[in-house]
Amino acid sequence: MLRFLTIPLSLTLFAPPLGVQPVFRSGVDLVYLGVTVVDGDGQLVSGLTREDFVIEEEGRTQGLAYFSRGLESDLETMPVHVGVLFDTSGSMGRDARFAKTAAIRFLRSLDFATDMTLVDFDTQVRVSRFGQADFPRLVERLRSQEAGGMTALYDALGVYLDGAFTQVGRKVLLLYTDGGDTRSRMRLDELLDLVRASDVTVYAIGFQTQTRIADQLLERRRLEEIVDLTGGQCYFPTSVDELEEIYGQIRAELAARYSLGYVSTNPTTDGAWRRVTVRFSDSRPELADVSIRARQGYFAPYVEVEPRGR
Repeated sequence: MLRFLTIPLSLTLFAPPLGVQPVFRSGVDLVYLGVTVVDGDGQLVSGLTREDFVIEEEGRTQGLAYFSRGLESDLETMPVHVGVLFDTSGSMGRDARFAKTAAIRFLRSLDFATDMTLVDFDTQVRVSRFGQADFPRLVERLRSQEAGGMTALYDALGVYLDGAFTQVGRKVLLLYTDGGDTRSRMRLDELLDLVRASDVTVYAIGFQTQTRIADQLLERRRLEEIVDLTGGQCYFPTSVDELEEIYGQIRAELAARYSLGYVSTNPTTDGAWRRVTVRFSDSRPELADVSIRARQGYFAPYVEVEPRGR
């Protein structure tokens, strides 16, 4: 049985104490996949239909129960929840003000989102959720936090993902950090299990201009490992001047992405990992050189079996 961190959502959350026993939530029905399609030149591919996709779970073809194109479509059936994790630790200090301005402009363009969850973190983790009408408060909150302290990246991601389990719909997370972690109580392997259990797509901006060269490669690989599990994308700008272009790329990808959902034909509630593959239909051989990005699988629901009486 998998166990994950459960922390109640409030205005401010701090990293949980060691020894807390997390809880895995069961009862997953629709398996949701955010899917991005790019051609051999890295250009986004739009205009595909539900008949173009095939979903396989552990090698078995699944019936497609839900399909939509573009994150702004079908908001009544599948609302969009946006999260932003912003590293405010001392290692991010010098360029934080410029980075926040670019992030605010990006978030303002996502006016179709039902809500936005802001998690800013350093030694501590603080989280707040805002509706669209409260966007000015989000801006104030983001701008007011001064850079300083250590980096609890894994704890911050764990807190956000735990809260996202209760949200129904499509979920996108923007992560701005240098990729390092110097403070978290949550281990990387625990975080990766939590990421696997989540249906959040993560877009990470790894800003490493102030990271020691000796640490850059390792921190980059760790960030890519987290993001790849979700079907998202990592960006590593060399200056804050590149942020606007990167946000534009993310915005274009969200507009072109496909949303797929299915109900698994496997009724077993054992909490096991199930690998999921999205491919193109055999009727579209011209798509052979086109690539698909999607999350790699999910954990089945878990229902504890009551022991039989003697």
